[in-house]
Amino acid sequence: MIGLVTTTAAGRAAAARLAAALPDTQEYDVRGIEDAFGECAGVVSFLAAGATVRLLAPLLQDKHRDPGVVVVDEGLRFAVALVGGHDGGANALAHRVADVLGATAVITTASDAVGLPGLDTLGWPVEGAVAAVGRAMLDGGPVRVEADATWPLPPLPVGEVGEHVLRVTDRVVEAEARTCVLRPPSLVLGLGASRGVDAEEVLALVDTALAGAGLSAASVTAVGTADAKAEEAGLVEACARRGWPLTTFPSERLAGVPVPNPSEAPQKALGTPSVAEAAALLLGDELVVEKTTSARATVAVARRRPRGRLALVGLGPGARDLLTPRAQAELRRASVWVGLDQYVDQVRDLARPGTRMLETGLGKEEERAHSAVAEAAAGHAVALLGSGDAGVYAMASPALEVAGADIDVVGVPGVTAALAASSLLGAPLGHDHANVSLSDLHTPWPAIEARVRAVAAADLVVTFYNPRSRGRDWQLPRAVELLLEHRPAGTPVGVVTDATRPTERVELTTLGALDCSTVTMYACVVVGSSQTTVVAGRMVTPRGYRWSGSDVP
Repeated sequence: MIGLVTTTAAGRAAAARLAAALPDTQEYDVRGIEDAFGECAGVVSFLAAGATVRLLAPLLQDKHRDPGVVVVDEGLRFAVALVGGHDGGANALAHRVADVLGATAVITTASDAVGLPGLDTLGWPVEGAVAAVGRAMLDGGPVRVEADATWPLPPLPVGEVGEHVLRVTDRVVEAEARTCVLRPPSLVLGLGASRGVDAEEVLALVDTALAGAGLSAASVTAVGTADAKAEEAGLVEACARRGWPLTTFPSERLAGVPVPNPSEAPQKALGTPSVAEAAALLLGDELVVEKTTSARATVAVARRRPRGRLALVGLGPGARDLLTPRAQAELRRASVWVGLDQYVDQVRDLARPGTRMLETGLGKEEERAHSAVAEAAAGHAVALLGSGDAGVYAMASPALEVAGADIDVVGVPGVTAALAASSLLGAPLGHDHANVSLSDLHTPWPAIEARVRAVAAADLVVTFYNPRSRGRDWQLPRAVELLLEHRPAGTPVGVVTDATRPTERVELTTLGALDCSTVTMYACVVVGSSQTTVVAGRMVTPRGYRWSGSDVP
C-alpha cells in the first residue's frame, strides 16, 4: 500500500489524482504520517521536505527496513525520492508519481543519477564490500568480475583487471576488503519429510548439507517435494521462514526421474523411489548434493544452469515519445544490444555504462538474429532492436526461427509504421485492413501479387510496406493497377514518409492520381477501401455505425 500524506487542499487534490491512477493507496492527514510510515510500503508526502524529515527522523531505522518516502512540492513541480531510494523503492515511486502528476522526478542516489544499477537493486542477495565496489564502479575505477557462470545481468562497467572484485557465485567464499559477492538464484532443494517433522530439524539439515558442500543458502531459490507432503507443517514452515517457494510434484512424475540413490521406503509410502533427489532434479539441472538425511527429513541440492534472456524490442516509428516505457526498461536491462546501426543510434543515449553494442548495416538481418540468439545462449541479457514492432516485418521472426528452449524470450510491442501513418492520415484503418510488403527480396513477386489481388477483391484497406526503392521501382505501380481493377480511381490514398521523424511528410491523394515516382522506401502507402472517404482533409474508413443528423454535434 502507498500512503498519501496531505495537509492542504492542493495536496488532497493531487493525492486524489494519484489514488485514481495507482492501486492500493490510503490517504492520511499530517497527524497520521507516523502510521503511514509504519503501515505502508511507500509514502508520498505532500509536505515540505524539511517538515517531512523532522516528522520521520525518529522513525528511521535502516535502508533495508524503512519504506520509500517521496516528497511532492505544493506546485506539483517535483517528486523527490527522500528516503529509501533503492531498497524502499522511493526512486521507482518518484518516477510513478511524476508520471501521474506531470512533475519531474528528482533522484539523488548516485548509481541512478549516472545510469548504473545499484548492486543492491539487482534482486539477488549481495554480501561483502557492496559500498566499496559500487563506489569504484561509479568512479570509473578498475573493477573485475569473477563469475562461476554467465548470468543475464544488466550492464556493469567491469573488466578483467582491478583491485575491486565483483564475485558472482553460489559458493561460500572468504570475506575480502574489496570484494562484493553477488548470489545468483542457482540452487534448488528437494525435501522429503516424515510426518510430524518440525521446521528446526528441516532447516538444520539443509544448512548442514549446504555447508558441507561449501554452498551458500542465499542462492537457494526454490524447494520441491511430493504432493503428499504439500501440507506437512514443519516443511511448509521451514520454507516460509526462508522465503523459499514450495513446489509439489505427483508421485508418478517423481518416479520417472532417474536418481543415484533410490529407496524402498518412499516407494512403499508414496509410490516413488525418490522424493528429495527427484524433486531437486525436476527443479534443477544437475545434482550437486546427493540426498542427506536426518531422523525425519531428507534433502538433496541441485544447481540450475543460467538461462540467457532475449528481449525483442520494438523501437516504434522514430519519435522518442512513441518508444514505450517497457521498451526503455528492457534496453536499460540488457547488457548486449544487437541491431541495425541506425536503430542503435536512435536510442544510444539510453544505454547504461558497460553496454556492449553489436551493430551491423542494412541487409544483415540473419546475422543480427543469429548473433542475438548466440549471446543469449551464452547467458547474457540481450536486446534485439527493431523498428516499429519487432514482430512486424522486423527482427523477431528470424530470431525466433533459430532460438532454442534454453533461453528466455520476452517480446516488447512497439508502435508500428502502419499505425503511425494511420494516425497522421486520420482513421483509414477504422475497419478491416491488411499489411502487404512489396519487397520481393525474400518473397517471390507472384506470391506478393496474389496477396494484393486477394486484398483488392476483399475490399480491404491496405498498407504497403517497402513500397519502392531505387532497385525496385515497378512493384508499386503494378500493385496500383491490381487495386484499380476492383476499386474506383477516386479511392483515397495516403503516403506518409518518415512518420514521426523530423523529416516527416504526409500526402493525401487518390488511387488514380498517385505519383509512384515520388514514393520512397521510407514511406508507407495506405490505400482506402471502397468505403473510405475524406472528411475535412482526413482519411476515414467508417466502422458501419448509423446515426441521424441530429446526433452530430
